[in-house]
Amino acid sequence: MRKVNKNGHAFYVATSNLSNFANPHRVFYKNATPYDDKSYQAKLNGLTQLLAPAQANVIAVQEIWDKNALTDLAINLGFDETDVIAPLASNDATSKYTKGEGAQNTPALGFISHYPCLDVAVLGQFHDKAVIDIPDVGEYAVFNRPALMATFDIAGKPVTFVNAHLKSKRPHFLRDANGIALEDIDDPNIRVRAKLRSLCMRAAEAAAIRMQVIKKLDNTTCPLVLMGDMNDVTMSVTTQLMTETGEVNYDRSMRDTALFDAARIQTRYGWMHDVAYSHIHQGMPEVIDQIFVSEEFLIDSKFAAGYVERVDYFNDHLKWDYKNRASDHGVVRAKLVLNSLN
Repeated sequence: MRKVNKNGHAFYVATSNLSNFANPHRVFYKNATPYDDKSYQAKLNGLTQLLAPAQANVIAVQEIWDKNALTDLAINLGFDETDVIAPLASNDATSKYTKGEGAQNTPALGFISHYPCLDVAVLGQFHDKAVIDIPDVGEYAVFNRPALMATFDIAGKPVTFVNAHLKSKRPHFLRDANGIALEDIDDPNIRVRAKLRSLCMRAAEAAAIRMQVIKKLDNTTCPLVLMGDMNDVTMSVTTQLMTETGEVNYDRSMRDTALFDAARIQTRYGWMHDVAYSHIHQGMPEVIDQIFVSEEFLIDSKFAAGYVERVDYFNDHLKWDYKNRASDHGVVRAKLVLNSLN
């Protein structure tokens, strides 16, 4: 194994699901009560207290409805307004995506970072090889929550980040335009079929992310970090479909495009990993918010541009009563180091 580069540029990256963060007095779901001024301030303060200890330089966020709200959070964390990227939650009337109305129908994703942004892309449409038919629904060809790709200049080196929020495990029941169920949701067989639909959707989204990653990494040495709410555990079929880490065991050339769980390759591998969790699903703690990195962060790779020093989980608030949580997800943070260019 190569020695750790002590003169590299260290920085922190983090991912956080903000649990429907929206502007005050703004309806985001028909069945959800909008924030009033008091509850908005409480939500903002709670998210600030959650994210401030992470001291991250690049933050990937999920479930935001309004860029203005995200900007308030960024400023509370010590960033500038210009450090916020959230095209699908824009409150700018000139936005080609939102016309200034923020995210519609489903929450959006965003980044906060003080590093210069070199490029941003909204990943909405699937590669045609990722398109599948969902039972009783039909063709599934676009992300329910489009992923976001951004490249930042970090210490003189471009590093690409992909922020993803995959379909949840909740059953996808058939409903009409008014949300009225078109099937018997109390039928256990229908419930299982609805969960099958969700699984198919999540798998298709994972495949679409995978194909974008392959396109970005194939025969390049550009470091890439995938972060977000994957809605399943690291070794699940859908998550591994997105990363293909296991393929490296059979073909080392797959290192070029495979992604690696930052928690498993950290150089300061501690006992904290074994008790880590970022969400509690049906009473069970799980790590569904994850950080993956490309080969360029493998310390033993001949193409190493840096390494993962450690991964931390900020999840104490998940022990609080649900009504007192600013988010129902923990924050996952990784300390990355880019080797010196000298």
